[in-house]
Amino acid sequence: MRRAHRRLLLSFIRPITLDYSRCSRSTPIPHNSSAALAQGVGLNGLFPIPDGFHAIPCRSLETVAENPVQTAVIPSRQRKAQERSHLEDSFESASTLEEMLGAFRKMESCFEEKELGLASLKVGLKLDQEGEDPGKVLSYAEKALKALDRQNGGGGDELTVAMALQLMGSACYGLNRFNDSLGYLNRANRMLGRLAEDSSVAAEDVRPIHHAVLLELANVKTAMGRREEAIRDLRKCLEIKELTFEEDCQELGKANRDVAEAYVAVLNFKEALPFAMKALEIHSSCLGNNSVELAQDRRLLGVIYSGLEEHEKALEQNQLSQKVLKNWGLGADLLRAEIDAANMQIALGRTEKAINTLKDAVQKTEKDSQTRALIFISMAKALCDQEKTADAKRCLEIASGILDKREETSPLEVAEAYSEISIQYETMNEFETAISLLKRALAMLEKIPQEQHSEGSVSARIGWLLLLTGKVQQAIPYLECAAERLEGSFGSKHFGVGYIYNNLGAAYLELDRPQSAAQMFAVAKDIMDVALGPHHVDAIEACQNLSKAYGTMGSYALAIEFQQQVIDAWESHGTSGEEELWEARRLLGELKKKAQGVTSSEPGQKSLPLPQVNS
Repeated sequence: MRRAHRRLLLSFIRPITLDYSRCSRSTPIPHNSSAALAQGVGLNGLFPIPDGFHAIPCRSLETVAENPVQTAVIPSRQRKAQERSHLEDSFESASTLEEMLGAFRKMESCFEEKELGLASLKVGLKLDQEGEDPGKVLSYAEKALKALDRQNGGGGDELTVAMALQLMGSACYGLNRFNDSLGYLNRANRMLGRLAEDSSVAAEDVRPIHHAVLLELANVKTAMGRREEAIRDLRKCLEIKELTFEEDCQELGKANRDVAEAYVAVLNFKEALPFAMKALEIHSSCLGNNSVELAQDRRLLGVIYSGLEEHEKALEQNQLSQKVLKNWGLGADLLRAEIDAANMQIALGRTEKAINTLKDAVQKTEKDSQTRALIFISMAKALCDQEKTADAKRCLEIASGILDKREETSPLEVAEAYSEISIQYETMNEFETAISLLKRALAMLEKIPQEQHSEGSVSARIGWLLLLTGKVQQAIPYLECAAERLEGSFGSKHFGVGYIYNNLGAAYLELDRPQSAAQMFAVAKDIMDVALGPHHVDAIEACQNLSKAYGTMGSYALAIEFQQQVIDAWESHGTSGEEELWEARRLLGELKKKAQGVTSSEPGQKSLPLPQVNS
């Protein structure tokens, strides 16, 4: 993604007039910070400026800080000035990386370090564009930042400083130095935020660089597991593009899809849906109904509708996507779409049709391919639904055998597949096998910094299964780790975090630690009320658990208060919640009887303070 902006930023510091053109349907422009930089120096940038926008005179800069003073008084000084001018011309005319590096090395012998800020920046951007070692990129970025920062202290150009900071952030990201990257990018973001509000600075100058910084911030935060924050940066990127492109530009379609995919990654399908629909609308308008982009949009919509449990709509989008993929002859994508369709058919209870779909699909795969393993996992799911347990196990064994050989080459994909297989064993009540597979998945995910959210989800499932099998003490560290990872990735009010705290409360209650349990249940209830609403079944369960914990402690006034909330919530469900309502009223009666045994002189119990949860 980052290369796109290398090209753009390079064009901003070349002393030429930029030729911006309007975004057209026939010439798609890269939309992210990797692709656009890869297309070369001096070409049109990522953000074409609409007709009527002026060229950018402040970008028509010489490479060095100052033009050498020429004089005819001392011939030696004149010769030196001519030599410097010649070196500058050679550097500016360099068309390849080798030519640029050769010219820069010669310049280093004639220019002071502080004069080479822009030249260092251009070399660093070119190196990054060419995919060179991030360590080498970083060395030039450091030179550029040092020189440009010094000039900026004397009233230099803040935009070029921001560009240097962006390059520093990109190089550190490539070296997995995420905290360093975040520091440089945050500084650039603050600087560009001030410039965006400065009426003396043209918005056309600031927006492309600000977009590059925000997109890099999204990459870094995603790598650090801070996905909710990354989504906010991606939405700001989309806002910048909406100010720059025409409404039906393909680039806006891709940007909307990026945001939708980010929401899907945190399981927020409701928020993802409007962005995916917008992407579909734009791509349909500018590319027609037979484009690959449209097929990708429809596949994403299938995932979203499945997440919303609207499986008929999901299957409809999948079938439309398959038609386009067939027309383009994209066999690998079509095969994956067929597997997705089978999973949707299983969700709709059409297991026989799903099995036939999978039988056709498996014929198109190689013996030990990863796709073949995924087909057998889906086949096991269908057979399990038909209660053909022995056949389902055989399918899972075949899939595991294939995946076992790919643990080192494709750790993320294998970890995800192991997690899916474990669900099938869990359905068969083979909990030990499920836990073993999840632990193997966790061991792989712990080595991938970008997958903290997956690590948290797998840890949560291990903790829950250990709790389910009576291994309460073993469950607690897994649940605590899961809460930490998912809070960092999804935010403290995500419903998934609420489930973990609910399970932690159950674990503490099982260990006869009702005070700790009440604290966990209170956090779970607070999260569920916000994320799902107080009348959601899971929110009611958290409230019920909280009442139980306070009752165990003998804090009957608080137990009765929360039990009454449970009754009020079930009453809102009407006839569908009659049994639960009857049970809730029975428990309330028991609590009132127990409370009668408490002397009136006993001071009332206070609710426990909640543990600190990162917001």
